[in-house]
Amino acid sequence: MKLSFRDLINRLDNLSELAYPPMIGESSGAQTSYNRDSIYNESTGEYENWDENRDGEGFIRKEGDGFVVFEADGPGVIWRVWSANPQMGHIKIFLDGSKKPIIDTPFEHFFSRFQAGESTANLPDSDWYQYVNFPNLVYTLSRGRNRFIPIPYNRSCKIIFDRDWGRYFHFTYTTFPKDTDLPLFDGVYDREASKDLAQLDYRLYNRGRPKKESSTSENDYITKIIAPGETVTFTDIKGNRAITEISVYDIHSLTTESLRELAISIYWDGERSPSVWSPLGDFFGTAPGINYYRSLPVGMTEGKFYSRWFMPFSSQACINITNDGVESREVTLGVRHETLAQNADSLLRFHSKWHRDQLLEIPKNEGRTIDWPMLITKGSGRFCGVHLHIWNVWEEPEKDATRWWYGGRADDKSVTTWWGEGDEKFFVDGEKFPSTFGTGSEDYIGYAWAAIPPFPRFESPFASQPQIEVDAKGHTSVNRFHIADNIPFQKSFEASIERYMPERWGGGDDSNINFTDGNNVCMYDAVAYWYLDRDGKDPYGPLPLSERLGYFDNPDPYS
Repeated sequence: MKLSFRDLINRLDNLSELAYPPMIGESSGAQTSYNRDSIYNESTGEYENWDENRDGEGFIRKEGDGFVVFEADGPGVIWRVWSANPQMGHIKIFLDGSKKPIIDTPFEHFFSRFQAGESTANLPDSDWYQYVNFPNLVYTLSRGRNRFIPIPYNRSCKIIFDRDWGRYFHFTYTTFPKDTDLPLFDGVYDREASKDLAQLDYRLYNRGRPKKESSTSENDYITKIIAPGETVTFTDIKGNRAITEISVYDIHSLTTESLRELAISIYWDGERSPSVWSPLGDFFGTAPGINYYRSLPVGMTEGKFYSRWFMPFSSQACINITNDGVESREVTLGVRHETLAQNADSLLRFHSKWHRDQLLEIPKNEGRTIDWPMLITKGSGRFCGVHLHIWNVWEEPEKDATRWWYGGRADDKSVTTWWGEGDEKFFVDGEKFPSTFGTGSEDYIGYAWAAIPPFPRFESPFASQPQIEVDAKGHTSVNRFHIADNIPFQKSFEASIERYMPERWGGGDDSNINFTDGNNVCMYDAVAYWYLDRDGKDPYGPLPLSERLGYFDNPDPYS
């Protein structure tokens, strides 16, 4: 397989690629600054220091005065680089065994400039870089620095930080099968590559807006009234096709309650259990209620909710909506679908499930009590992202903090309220130590320093925070989507995120989160998005209305 730089760029927004089964030898992961005290002890079979939180300065090893922070054999590509605090210490990137770095620049500049034009060999150092002007590929989310410009390598990649580089990093990457031929990269993005990046940036800017349709596309628009307790089939499509968009219109008649009372189910090829099941609102990547934002695969705008996940099927796609409420609801659904040039039997099926605290016993039985499973599945497929909703409330402390509300340094806080210290951990094909081990929940999403208010709302192509209160008390809704950096698996997959706060905490000492008898609450629910082979095991089923409503207060729709 030969991939050009244009091929790599196009993978950043090509949703149909996600339906292809993972190749033998294909893998993805992240190398981060996680705390190296967290280990799996093979001799005892136990996880040690699994909840360590000092994770801003971890590295692989020292080399001279530098720190090796990334090391991988090729062929591969780095898709995403993130940092909470890049400083003026240099990042040096060595490819394919070269002794000379193809990029050698202050880490802070890495997020604001890039090498373009001629070979750097002909330019003085001061002219190597021009300012990055791709706001949908290189951006800051609430102080978190993100860069989605591919860095390919054929034989190897090693990255070294100089002293004073900063704190916290993630490098998200894919390794391809050994026979893959990737473009030779000397650190310079030539004119054609720069134009391709600019065109991709335009496409990402237009996410969620009307797009050019395939010549074989058909659009179904269906309005139905769903009585209490009724399940209604909105569309039953026949043929070898793919759904490319699902939209909900006339959204302003839908309330916070109705978006949890209504549940969407999608069945592929006559299956008996749905591959997709979620409260209607949550399926579109945010909760509770209507929160406007636009990401690449899903979003909510003032005119509609949209999902653009690519959903192939061989013979039939059936979309149902169930009303578990006590009032009749009118729903208008739009479904776009197109003919497939290839047989869908060779493609994966799209899955998406909403859940609360399902399968907690699996990590608990392994001694990983802090790990909250966002997705556990078996088979061959690709993990493509998650929407996470947190209901986080606490009693007002008697003692004021010295800065902001309850923020500041640890010894300034009068109560610990931040939910998101937990690291993401992805276990692929039964591995005991995860190939992705993160540094904090907000770092996984792409923002930073979120334990200190004020707390903003933001959106981007691959990550958003459409709902949060200014002091983070109440609802938090975040999502992170893995498109080019999806996680392929051949046998099994687990995506967990540490939940530092118990569901109920506080009690006699507000500073002690280990008390579980207090009035403070931290509850999670999630929608996972993934692709799975037709023989794979999806363990999640529909959940009753009692699981979906009644445990949180409705947000102010005008806040």
